[in-house]
Amino acid sequence: MPRHLRILAPAALLTATLVALIAGLSIGGAGAERALLDPGTVVRYGNPIARTLVNISMAGLIGSLVMAVWALASEKREARIAMDFAAGSAAALTISSGAVLMFTYVDISGLSFSGDAAFGAGLAQFVTEVELGSLWLIELLLAAVTTVLCFAIRERRLTLVVLIAALATALPLAQQGHAAGASGHAQAVNSLLVHLVGASVWLGGLLVLVFIAFAVDRKRLAEIVARYSTLALFAFIGVAASGVVSAWLRLGQPSELFTTGYGQLVMLKTASLLVLGVLGALQRRRLIPRIATANGSRAFAWFVTIELAVMGIASGVAGALGRTETPVSLEPARDQGTAISPAEWLTGDPLPPELTTMSYFTEWKFDLAWTLVCAFGAALYLAGVWRLRRRGDAWPVGRTVAWLLGMALLFYTTNGALNAYEQYLFSVHMLGHMMFTMLIPLALVLGAPVTLALRGTEKRRDGSWGGREWIMWGVQTPFSKLVTHPAFAAVNFAGSLWLFYFTGIVRWAAVEHLGHQWMIIHFLISGYLFSLSMIGIDPVPYRFPYPLRIVTLFATMASHAFFGVTIMTGDNLILADWYGAMGRTWGAPPLEDQNTGGGIAWGIGELPTLALALIVAMQWSRTDAKEQKRRDRAEDRSGDAELQAYNDMLAARARRRP
Repeated sequence: MPRHLRILAPAALLTATLVALIAGLSIGGAGAERALLDPGTVVRYGNPIARTLVNISMAGLIGSLVMAVWALASEKREARIAMDFAAGSAAALTISSGAVLMFTYVDISGLSFSGDAAFGAGLAQFVTEVELGSLWLIELLLAAVTTVLCFAIRERRLTLVVLIAALATALPLAQQGHAAGASGHAQAVNSLLVHLVGASVWLGGLLVLVFIAFAVDRKRLAEIVARYSTLALFAFIGVAASGVVSAWLRLGQPSELFTTGYGQLVMLKTASLLVLGVLGALQRRRLIPRIATANGSRAFAWFVTIELAVMGIASGVAGALGRTETPVSLEPARDQGTAISPAEWLTGDPLPPELTTMSYFTEWKFDLAWTLVCAFGAALYLAGVWRLRRRGDAWPVGRTVAWLLGMALLFYTTNGALNAYEQYLFSVHMLGHMMFTMLIPLALVLGAPVTLALRGTEKRRDGSWGGREWIMWGVQTPFSKLVTHPAFAAVNFAGSLWLFYFTGIVRWAAVEHLGHQWMIIHFLISGYLFSLSMIGIDPVPYRFPYPLRIVTLFATMASHAFFGVTIMTGDNLILADWYGAMGRTWGAPPLEDQNTGGGIAWGIGELPTLALALIVAMQWSRTDAKEQKRRDRAEDRSGDAELQAYNDMLAARARRRP
């Protein structure tokens, strides 16, 4: 491996980033002196430079940890290099986040850097009372904690905790990209989160390969690059899709691609992304087979350097985009001084048209993150089935149909009319809730994804952990044994409803984007664990006997029914200042709509539970039939030896009688 690679490749990335950033600030106008409250050249250029360094260091952190968890052997030097790189990146993220925090405060406040008490008091107020300042403070703290974890933890399984902490650093950045209360806030935050994580895996993974290349032989390098290439393919799809969504939300019309600085920067970033897509295809088709050859090291060095340079151009343009005025205002409508409806004041989005039967088919509110979850979930499942069929193994068609049905229902619930109306109508919110916690998990459990993954993924023999190894470890942990225990799953399944709707959690889920995403994930998991403990095909440490499963199901049905009746007959409006303040001129009054939601929880919500009970009964019957067949075969093999022995015992007792 050429020795200059460790210097040339990072230098190409940073140089291209800086040049593209400065050029982008000039194209977009963000580098020009402002007519009012100009913060000075240092802040005008220092802020976007520090912000771009935040992106690059976060990429190094997340990308290296993903590689350590997924592609590298923890006992070998390659993993130690990745963890060292992650620790350095986390430290750089902490420093650059602090720099952005200071630059942003100076930019907004109009004050000069100073050590006096007034400057410090204003800074304290900025990070505690202003949302932007609070988000940067959270970013700084998360980066600092992750830095400590990177240095302190090197054990394979605990590295997963470090990765989760690293991924959390992307959340404050995603929330900054679109003002809370602005139109399309939820879609923008989710798409930006996809963009940040995808770009981090892509760029950071490639960066850490540069340093790993000196610690492994050519054959091992080819194997690691092949694993990285698979991750990069998924990252490319996510980055490309999220880039389209982001541009769509910020550009008013296609002509502004050519007439505005923001549009011109979007085109430059798109061009660099297309070049990276071509380079990725060449990497998979041409580079990986050549790495193990005599000239493979030099080819790898030049290829990685070029790819990092193009990534630097994309990173620099992205940094300039973040400082460039968008054609469509990102400020909430309530802050623009225009007359808006109560619904738009609360949610940021205009009140949708009246809900009719046709609306369930015609109204959509797309969410990129959940769309990708569904698309990747379906694609990976089908890839596993195809792999089994290719090697001659059978996989029941019914399981495939069940999984795809679950993915389709999840896509509709997170992107269709239920997502479009759930903020405005409690009944639609409850219908979506029942889908998340009852119907979708039931279909997914019947797909037996864990069994498919264990059968369809190959066992790693190089000391690294892939999907099979992580799944095998996961199902055997004490935590897994706890959450999959039928008693815990049932209490969690039934009790979550009561805790959610009769505590402050329901307000958090309604008002905050993060709360709403938590609600979806929590109820999907709780419903999945309950269905898994009752009818699951996938292996779990313990399941109740069939009679006790029936009792558990009817107990949860009673709890659901009582919950539904409580909502249906209640005369106190849940979140009156939300559902009762939308200003709807159509549909049922808020309290009547809430009562309808209770009826949905009681009536429609019980149908999946009843289906669970029927499936349990069928499985019980089949188990009894299989047991009887087993006994019949045993009797045939032994000549009914047990019955003969019993008859001989009775005869012996009869002979002993006086």
